[in-house]
Amino acid sequence: MNAHLARKPRSVGSVIQDWRPEDAAFWAQTGNRIANRNLAISVPALLLAFAIWQMFSAVAISLPLVGFQFDTNQLFWLAALPALSGATLRIFYSFVVPLFGGRRWTAIATASLLIPAVWLGIAVQDTSTPYWHFVAIAMLCGFGGGNFSSSMSNISFFYPKAKQGFALGMNAGLGNLGVSATQFVIPLVITLGLFGGIVGGPQLTAEGKQLFLQNAGFVWVPFLVVCAIAAWFGMHDLAAARSSFAEQAVIFKRKHNWLMCWLYIGTFGSFIGFSAGFPMLIKTQFPDVNPMTYAFLGPLVGALMRSVGGWLSDKLGGALLTFWVFALMIVGVFFVLHFLPDHGGQGGNFYGFLGSFMGLFVLSGIGNASTFRMIPVIFRTLHERWSADADAAGKAAAARQAGIESAAVIGFSSAIGAYGGFFIPKSYGSSIAWTGGPELALYGFIAFYATCVAATWWWYYRRGAETPC
Repeated sequence: MNAHLARKPRSVGSVIQDWRPEDAAFWAQTGNRIANRNLAISVPALLLAFAIWQMFSAVAISLPLVGFQFDTNQLFWLAALPALSGATLRIFYSFVVPLFGGRRWTAIATASLLIPAVWLGIAVQDTSTPYWHFVAIAMLCGFGGGNFSSSMSNISFFYPKAKQGFALGMNAGLGNLGVSATQFVIPLVITLGLFGGIVGGPQLTAEGKQLFLQNAGFVWVPFLVVCAIAAWFGMHDLAAARSSFAEQAVIFKRKHNWLMCWLYIGTFGSFIGFSAGFPMLIKTQFPDVNPMTYAFLGPLVGALMRSVGGWLSDKLGGALLTFWVFALMIVGVFFVLHFLPDHGGQGGNFYGFLGSFMGLFVLSGIGNASTFRMIPVIFRTLHERWSADADAAGKAAAARQAGIESAAVIGFSSAIGAYGGFFIPKSYGSSIAWTGGPELALYGFIAFYATCVAATWWWYYRRGAETPC
């Protein structure tokens, strides 16, 4: 009987009733294959979610070219609003997998991305489309941002603790490539009559050049349909992942939930905020440079380094990496400040500026993974400490609750962290409006990273820390 259970988990339809990833025999013979299958579908679905989430980072700078009369501050708002709505949606998405199931929710959430994609494709074809339409589309792009919380929460249930750093790093790291993909693909497809006349004709720039801005939305539609179908028929729901909201809501009483939210603002918030604001920042500070020639590079290296960061965190520990990530990010921002032109547009060094930002993207990518690797370790340590005198049943219950809380904190912290995607580009816009340049915003980032260094060192990294990880 035990050998049979190790080979095949009990399931009802797409719901797996018996899931024991910490059982070495079960994992080797069956669990690994099923977990990897779900991860393989989750990654492209999450990549598309990030692509939709960050569409406006690539579209906003092209709108004035075809006749939309939006000022710089309005364009920064369009780049920032998806992060604001996405971060807010993540709060709710954090708790849906245990309530509805990972398979079902992944399929529904992926299909929902068709709404902003299709609406954008329609709206950009008429320059009389009012600004509030684009604001609404930008807010709906937040569906893509919300997907991250549910996706990461779902994948965390499939893998044993020893492999969660790798699994979460792969899911998030490859999923994060959607930011780079949208900034690389959209500038290409808007120059091509990709769908013939099926989705509309070209728009003309002031120089008479043809652009097909509708492709920025429609190009993702076939991929979204395929991924939604694949998730519905190919993924699984885990009975072990089911829990009530009350079981998850206990995280709001946990100090370490709020500490990790703060740190994740510094890592993922920086990654998504830098990604959203980078094209417009280049455009305002180095107007002779084509932003979309370089903008995709930062999200690309940041996303790839997230996978590397997951692997390094499993080897070296999350706290060590997180501490040094924040320390080096302070240095990186000082380099950015050094290479900026003055407020008259004189001086500055674009390639120094670009290289400094590439360093910040690398560090934020590593930090994304290291902070997430810390979460299950922290909550497993806490529950083991609290159940040290319990019997076997009590220890098993504590281990299950640690898993539930870890997944909930992963989802919730990703929600709070995503607000960085709003505040960073909005900070650039406000700083430029108030002072003529982005320096005020950048000095604010330095002060924030200093608090992250202190928090990581005190609670997780120093000798005698409360929960070393």
